[in-house]
Amino acid sequence: MSILWEKSGAWRWMVRKTRDSKPFFFTFATVCGVVPGVIGYFVMQTTNSSNPEIEARLRRNASPDSLMMGKVNQERLAEYLGELQRKEDTNDRYVAALRGETLTRNPYVRIQPIPKPDNTRTDKEQKLDNSQKK
Repeated sequence: MSILWEKSGAWRWMVRKTRDSKPFFFTFATVCGVVPGVIGYFVMQTTNSSNPEIEARLRRNASPDSLMMGKVNQERLAEYLGELQRKEDTNDRYVAALRGETLTRNPYVRIQPIPKPDNTRTDKEQKLDNSQKK
């Protein structure tokens, strides 16, 4: 940024104007934020086609991998929405995600509860300590 500040008179003028004039600042912020957003919105509207013929042609020409992934994603979404409707506990998903795992299971079959840490070793140690104290 120092190169811009030192070399460019236009940049220094822009910084001075936005610092000294609130109306110029808000106009500049609008031009930099709203105008690209409006242009992007209209580009998306013109390029997004909901033509059934085009969609049918794209589905016909789809690769087997993309068709399979679409089916898998649809099944996973249906399972998840069903669990939400039945108000089931889905915390195991988050626990598995934190461990870097993905839950894979048959549809509509819940994963078994996460096992608690094995306390048998600590129990044996406590019993040994108690027997040695006696």
